[in-house]
Amino acid sequence: FRPVTDAAMMAAKTIFRPISRKYDTLEHAYPKELDLLAAALDGMNDGGGDVGGAKGSRGEKITNDGSVRNGSNIANVLNIMAMCYGDVGLLLAIPRQGLGNAAIAAVANDEQLKRFGKVWAAMAITEPGAGSDSAAIITTAVKDGDDYILNGEKIYVTAGERADAIVVWASIDKSLGRAAIKSFVVEQGTPGMELVRLETKMGIRASDTAAISFTNCRVPAANLLGSPEIDVKKGFAGVMETFDNTRPFVAAMAVGCAEAALERTKELLKDKIQLNYTSPINNLKAIESEILKLEADYEAARLLTIKAAWMADNKIPNSMEASICKAKAGRVGSRITLKCVELCTSLGYSEAELLEKWARDSKILDIFEGTQQIQQLIVARRLLGKSSKELK
Repeated sequence: FRPVTDAAMMAAKTIFRPISRKYDTLEHAYPKELDLLAAALDGMNDGGGDVGGAKGSRGEKITNDGSVRNGSNIANVLNIMAMCYGDVGLLLAIPRQGLGNAAIAAVANDEQLKRFGKVWAAMAITEPGAGSDSAAIITTAVKDGDDYILNGEKIYVTAGERADAIVVWASIDKSLGRAAIKSFVVEQGTPGMELVRLETKMGIRASDTAAISFTNCRVPAANLLGSPEIDVKKGFAGVMETFDNTRPFVAAMAVGCAEAALERTKELLKDKIQLNYTSPINNLKAIESEILKLEADYEAARLLTIKAAWMADNKIPNSMEASICKAKAGRVGSRITLKCVELCTSLGYSEAELLEKWARDSKILDIFEGTQQIQQLIVARRLLGKSSKELK
């Protein structure tokens, strides 16, 4: 993966960094500089590179012979880490690299993969009354002939205005609870789908975040991703498989942002510190000791993220590991970026550096795709063998 990862890091340094502050200030302006990069990423993804995080590991031949298999999930997390060394918001703004694309790759059938493989897809899960608990969504999809009719409201949809289509989570039978939640591809311009507003945010401001309503929105039944059958025994697990792929991607964003803050902090403090990796940490200056602790946290988050992605590549169930890496990286990313602002004092807090921006950007990475508390709850359920009803 080295050539592709090197290209991703080059893009982070030469494309993202120079325009990072510009699009943080011009929040709702589309970064046109990304068009050329998006075209290049399309070509690299078609060639098996999977640079931007849109593709899944579906279709790869895995043999259980005990050997190490590195596939597209590993490639994705490494490349996301590299590109978020430049700017998280700009990564999320790249056409055809959205989280909706990862959802399509995770659960679509072969015909749907062919139809939607080149579509830029956002993902709409969160509702005004259903945030971290995805099973609590109330948007409905009622079968009507060869269509489904969607009604409901979605908020905090990343790339909701710019994407070509939205992957919408909705229930096809409220009486059956979470087992009836399915995802639908709704193309932009579909009657009944309305962009309500664009949010003004603390961080990742280069990425548009939309609220979208669905009022008697008619969607072809063929746009229901995967099987329309309701498997009560399997419950919500089928839909949640999407998160097993995408949570390591979000963790990778936090890792990349944290690395950027750490490296810049060490550059700014180079005349004041001399990092010694062989001396006991208590023998170092307080600031040197703090940086080494931050580096240890960063490395732990990075390795946990890579492990979860490797498991996905090798078809090993990784639901717990995906939540572990998301929880660790989200928490560590916020801690590292805020501590770097503190260590660099007034320079860290000012707009003369990107440190304050990285601190703002990193917080959302501990929230979306499931908050810190939700990830810890999922891990506890897996470790204790408890269901969502038994452990809330």
